[in-house]
Amino acid sequence: SVGGDLAFNWAYSNNGARIVLTGGRLSGADVNDDNTHGLGNHFGCNPLTGVASSSYKTMWGHEISNIQDRTSPTLVQGTDHGTGSKYISGPVYGNYAIYVSEDASSFPGPGHKLDIEIEVVPKYKFF
Repeated sequence: SVGGDLAFNWAYSNNGARIVLTGGRLSGADVNDDNTHGLGNHFGCNPLTGVASSSYKTMWGHEISNIQDRTSPTLVQGTDHGTGSKYISGPVYGNYAIYVSEDASSFPGPGHKLDIEIEVVPKYKFF
């Protein structure tokens, strides 16, 4: 398990990831090491323009990979990935969701059953 804050649209060389944890491996802007992993991974593209290489859909596509400190092979969750030889199919650890709040100072811990709305203790009280 890795801690850290969420970082969005992490672009590096010809790769990118939509959501990563800052406690994981974050490759530098000019580093082409395929070593930043998270949700919405894109290898073989221009992450600043969104234009994928011609082989992207068949070879380099993958959505979820585990945070890891290695460039090859890449352990991805499930079998929904491209044909690139560097991918290893792995277990799927569950569903993912991101909850945001302007008011909450904490979030219910593991085992708490979530609903469409949850009760929170406001972070700030305005009178």
